Amino acid sequence: MDAREQFERNGFVVVDNLLTADELAHFEPLVTRAVRERSGADLRPLVERSPYEQSFQQCMNLWEDYPEIRPLTFHQRIGATAAALLGADAIRLWHDQALYKRAHGRETDAHQDQPYWPIAETDTITAWIPFQGSTIANGAMGYLPGSHKAGIRKFQNIFQAESTDELLSRPELASIEPVYVEVPAGSVAFHAGMTVHMAKPNTTDQDRAVHTMIMFADGCTRGSDQWHFSTERDEIKVGDVIAGPGTPIVWPRAEGDYPDAPTPLPDVLHQFAAKGSLPTR
Repeated sequence: MDAREQFERNGFVVVDNLLTADELAHFEPLVTRAVRERSGADLRPLVERSPYEQSFQQCMNLWEDYPEIRPLTFHQRIGATAAALLGADAIRLWHDQALYKRAHGRETDAHQDQPYWPIAETDTITAWIPFQGSTIANGAMGYLPGSHKAGIRKFQNIFQAESTDELLSRPELASIEPVYVEVPAGSVAFHAGMTVHMAKPNTTDQDRAVHTMIMFADGCTRGSDQWHFSTERDEIKVGDVIAGPGTPIVWPRAEGDYPDAPTPLPDVLHQFAAKGSLPTR
């Protein structure tokens, strides 16, 4: 079974050797520094943070205020792979984000990504890049195989640690056991926006360093007035195609061609985000 068949059947797939050792050694310090700078003023110990913050430190849209990270977010091998898995001629960026699960951070609660976004179509995909690889011990991702085809689209409030019992006990999901996947360094895990997924706690003394890119097929439209900065900033109306400086084409692009940062996010948008999660340009 090839990668696209696995992705279509299970809703996730790991593709090996998309990043070289040199690329990992180059990008990891850049992303780690960006996360440190974004969240550096927050000195609260892990135990004093919300359950969501104990699951991971989230820093979104790093490509906007850290130009040196753009070659990773707009990486053409990764973008081409994502497009092939979706069967899309071109794909756009919804947003990138670092997800650093701190040493001894808690599990990530089960959820789907798609309900957080006002994208009508389900041609969405996340590329999940663990710089040192992921293991069961440091917070490996788990997936419910086939859950992307179960017909469920439920907003799960992981921000408030809402119980996942209702989601996981749904008849369509109750008999599906999660599959936890260790991803070697250099490999990339992809999952569909409708796939139910979660992650193990980080039981090690080191942070689990991950960079992700959420992408969608070019031509997708806004399906509701649900708020999200990716549509608000470009004034995308319900029914309109989602396209603008805030959601640039990831693939195909010429090598070395990276988009300029869009107009800075309005201050009002920052009230919807945790400290350090959005650019402050």
